[in-house]
Amino acid sequence: MIRVMMEIQEENGWLPRDVMLKISEKLEVPFSRVLRVATFYKTFSMIPPGRHKIQVCTGTGCHVRGSQKVLEAVQDATGILPGETDAEERFSLETVNCQGCCTCGPMIKVDETTHSRITPAEIADALKNYD
Repeated sequence: MIRVMMEIQEENGWLPRDVMLKISEKLEVPFSRVLRVATFYKTFSMIPPGRHKIQVCTGTGCHVRGSQKVLEAVQDATGILPGETDAEERFSLETVNCQGCCTCGPMIKVDETTHSRITPAEIADALKNYD
């Protein structure tokens, strides 16, 4: 079941409820079990992803350099909390542990672009070019 869910998640970017119902039916597993697995593992999402994924590093190096204030600025700019996608499906936000750039923190990653030593005041400007 997990393998099937992972393949759908990879292809689709998320697990819609109707798809999880089909998984339940096809594999003859109670829907509650499929839902339990989908909510237990962080790899699964039950909401559609935004066009752009924002990752805010909250690892120790970034934390001591102010990543909490950066996260708050991202939340203010996007109107979403970690684990959410905005209503326009423009951004999805998540916090991540160390990204291996500890001396460059605080840092955020938008899609494949890393923004190092970013300040809360720079967040709105960093996000404005993502459509």
